[in-house]
Amino acid sequence: MRRSTQVAAPLLAAAALSMLTGCQKPEMQRCVDENNHVVDDSLCANLPANQQGAQQRPDGHGSFLPVIIPYRYYYGGWGDYGLGSVAGGGGYAPVSGRSYANRSGVTIRGGFGSSFHGEGGEGSGAHGGASAGE
Repeated sequence: MRRSTQVAAPLLAAAALSMLTGCQKPEMQRCVDENNHVVDDSLCANLPANQQGAQQRPDGHGSFLPVIIPYRYYYGGWGDYGLGSVAGGGGYAPVSGRSYANRSGVTIRGGFGSSFHGEGGEGSGAHGGASAGE
């Protein structure tokens, strides 16, 4: 009987962990300026996902000059969706396996995955802002 207890405990823990991770609310995705102050999402809307924050342009002599784009998306962390509020504790790239919601409730998945429209309205705090430390 002792042997079955040793097998059941890890299986139970794995099942509980998978249920918890599947029920997490999306973390925040906000458009921020160079000082991590939240700005209107429209300022980030047309940026290529792989070129947010900095781009390069030819200098005419075979080299490239950096072109700083002052707006980029900030994923997760603390803060809120309010314009001018400060975002911190997250990062500039989505984490694979996590989902993120912007101010209007549109949710994206980090890494590979698809986007879908979630619940919540403009400025809604309904999507939470849980960070990895919570």
